[in-house]
Amino acid sequence: MSEARSTPPARAISAESLRRLRAHLGVLNTATLQRLDSTLPWYRRLTPDERSSLGLIAQRGLTGFLSWFERPSTSITTLLGEVFGGAPTELTRSISLQRALQLIRTVVDVVETQVPEIVQDRDQTLVREAVLRYSREIAFALADVYARAAENRGAWDSRNEAVLLDAVLRGEAPDEILSRAAAAGWNSGRGIMVIAGPTPTDELPARLAGARRAAVRAGYDLLVGVQSERIVLVVGGVTEPHRAAEVLTPWFGEGPVVHGPISESLVDAHRSAREALAGLAAAAAWPRAPRPSHAQDLLPERALHGDRAAVDVLVQRVYSPLRAAGNSLLETVDTYCQLGHSLEGTARELFIHANTVRYRLRRVTEVTGWDPLVARDAYVLQTALAVGRLHRSD
Repeated sequence: MSEARSTPPARAISAESLRRLRAHLGVLNTATLQRLDSTLPWYRRLTPDERSSLGLIAQRGLTGFLSWFERPSTSITTLLGEVFGGAPTELTRSISLQRALQLIRTVVDVVETQVPEIVQDRDQTLVREAVLRYSREIAFALADVYARAAENRGAWDSRNEAVLLDAVLRGEAPDEILSRAAAAGWNSGRGIMVIAGPTPTDELPARLAGARRAAVRAGYDLLVGVQSERIVLVVGGVTEPHRAAEVLTPWFGEGPVVHGPISESLVDAHRSAREALAGLAAAAAWPRAPRPSHAQDLLPERALHGDRAAVDVLVQRVYSPLRAAGNSLLETVDTYCQLGHSLEGTARELFIHANTVRYRLRRVTEVTGWDPLVARDAYVLQTALAVGRLHRSD
């Protein structure tokens, strides 16, 4: 803060006016507290300790003004430190910058109203000008206090978010995750989903800010992690996975975006993260994959990429149920895939009627959830048969 701005008035105030101001400090302070209580509804809702703290700041402001006015050589920066004392941190926690400025404005209004009745007539203009200069310095000081507090909070929040996200992805101890989630202000207890996609090549801060705004508008909690060439989002409060993924996908860079299944809590979210990241790693094998894609839609690619979890799903949800249903289903779907998805060719190969092939393929859909008549589903089934046979041979 430059000393040029805080230069005191050229003509000194009279000794009599100074004496009167000192004698009326208590009156000015009482009038200020009464004005705060009558004009600022938020002040009345504060706790007694908070009101006392703000009242003390107002009193120090009046005393500091008089000290500066009596001793023009005193640095106003030093006086501002005396005004706020150890209060800035508590002040920023108790009230917003807007309310803090309302507090200072109220003090100034009271002084401007009361001073004409206190000082000598010849000093009134001088005092008013000094009050304006002093209040301006107080306002600048307040803005600086709040700006520094915001920077510190932002830096702390970023560090805490990064540590929390890392703990979630690693699946660390529940107490560690929950304590850090509480510190980060995480509100979602259920409906946690992880989304992964490429990092934008430009405007990264704007993209991340846009993702946060989109999440807030949609009612989601959000953790953001930038890991070199990919962004990982942990989204809370999700009820419809695909809708949440569609809301946040535009903020990723060009390329595939993959989301995992919903987890019940942050403690379990590492499972969703594992699937999302495995799907993203394997997505290049399916250039026509929708954007966004569910990690379960990429099971064949994940299995080919060496994801053991995908292999287990294909074996447990496709191969084993088909094998348990009888060799006819396995044989039929295998032959159907091998012969280019031809019903007639499959019927000839197995010496059965085409309607029997249709019936068996419908049974495959009922057993597994994947329809052999759909090309993509047939690929999933064919991959499942291959990994299932390999699994049996292990």
